[in-house]
Amino acid sequence: MLIVIPKENRSGETRVAASPETVKKLIKQGNQVRVQSGAGRSANWCDTDYLDAGASISTDTVMLYSDAALILKVQAPDTHEIKQYPRHTALVCQFDIYRYPHLALLAEKQIDAYALELIPRITRGQSMDILSSQANIAGYRAVLLATHYFPRFMPMLMTAAGSVKPARVLILGAGVAGLQAIATAKRLGAMVEVFDVRPATREQVESLGAKFIEVELSSEEKAAFAHTGGYATEMSDDYKKRQSALIAQQAALADIIISTALIPGKAAPVLITSETVAAMKPGSVIIDMAVRMGLNGGGNCQLSKADEVVISANGVTIVGQSNLPALLATDASSMFARNVLTFLGLLIDKNAHYAPQHDDEIIQATLVTHAGSIYFGNATAPNTAAPNIAVEIAAADPICAAITAVDSITA
Repeated sequence: MLIVIPKENRSGETRVAASPETVKKLIKQGNQVRVQSGAGRSANWCDTDYLDAGASISTDTVMLYSDAALILKVQAPDTHEIKQYPRHTALVCQFDIYRYPHLALLAEKQIDAYALELIPRITRGQSMDILSSQANIAGYRAVLLATHYFPRFMPMLMTAAGSVKPARVLILGAGVAGLQAIATAKRLGAMVEVFDVRPATREQVESLGAKFIEVELSSEEKAAFAHTGGYATEMSDDYKKRQSALIAQQAALADIIISTALIPGKAAPVLITSETVAAMKPGSVIIDMAVRMGLNGGGNCQLSKADEVVISANGVTIVGQSNLPALLATDASSMFARNVLTFLGLLIDKNAHYAPQHDDEIIQATLVTHAGSIYFGNATAPNTAAPNIAVEIAAADPICAAITAVDSITA
């Protein structure tokens, strides 16, 4: 079976879907691998690295996809790419499925498309989970990015010239990205506080040495959380007001805020309002990891803009880097490629033939187009645009719902 690895063409995307390591393993299984020239350059892999692994290199974009049985990408293709794909091929990538507009075109070309971000959070799926692997990188890089813009030291220092207080870091969300951000900020010597609506996350947060901040719950509210498996449930208006006030209070004390909240299928919730930013200290930094996923291209902060650095009127720096893993392209690509290689074990049989296990729950969850139809789970919509499906979070209030959700960046 011929597997094709094209170069990513989305602006700012430096990752590649297969590393020389995973290419070598695919070839050992009996597959042929064709890599577009320069596909791994931004991840610091030369064409010769792929040649040494046994792949062929294509410099002709027209011939790149000739006879391809399977295409591996990081980002979902645009219409120009799809038009170059052969009919009846298979495509594996990260789609951002709730926003992706070209599923109908993929279905029209009879392409089997698999959305890696839909891999279910089950034990067997952990080694394929791109959301978690890339979230680790994003959480780490978010803290380092904050130090670039923060005009002070992170750790406490005692010098002959006087003492320096440690930076105070507030992390909104204790998912995968949030936990990695905690660990990184602590290593740099910061004082870290974490807010998450789920009481069950307290133990993980405190095990990393951070302080867990929460709204005090009434007995009725505690009972509500006890029966939701750790996810949010609809809370009272009084709880929501207390929660909003707590976030604003802690933000005013923070030097750095790392915000990670995303809700699959919905716009990123606004956790940090313009009023909250106005009350923050000059020189403070906000890293909005949800940018581009909010209304009008924003994120968790009302003032953030995708791939821009905004300075508020009172001197708060708001960083809207929309693709943090791409800033660590080599490791991000290596981890992504290993996730993909494991996933391919469900698509490729021992004879190196494309033979998806359609009865497997992971395949059922990730298959989005097949045989001319658009699939979401067990539902199909033949030859139509993608249905507007949103994952409902139990709590309707944006702030209450936000941090309980799976972030592209959280778990």
